[in-house]
Amino acid sequence: MDPISQADFDQLQGVWSQTYLEADGVIEPPNDEHTAPGAVCVFEGNEFRVIAPDDRLLLKGTFELDATTTPKAITWVDSIGEDAGKELPAIYELTDQTFRFIAADEGELRPTHFKTVEGLTMRKFVRVE
Repeated sequence: MDPISQADFDQLQGVWSQTYLEADGVIEPPNDEHTAPGAVCVFEGNEFRVIAPDDRLLLKGTFELDATTTPKAITWVDSIGEDAGKELPAIYELTDQTFRFIAADEGELRPTHFKTVEGLTMRKFVRVE
């Protein structure tokens, strides 16, 4: 992995709390099976998992990022749920305390800006630890 991507990869490690969800142009849609109030996303290596406050596993999978592109690129591959095994192209922004991404459905073009329309999902997070 190139040094720029490695730095972002290292910075993403840890526990993040979701603060915002937008899907298909709808802010905070009511039926998202991968989110629960108080859920956290844990990044360990190239794996992620979303855990509800009652310890239920809501989602897990792997990711690969490329911080050398503009905007920065990340590809998600869920290992459970309706998107299991699908490569979901996305872009991301990352600071010490915040992370956001917007992802497209498999087979669609990688998003180029942070605004959702049909087929795009955006999530924002703050660092917990």
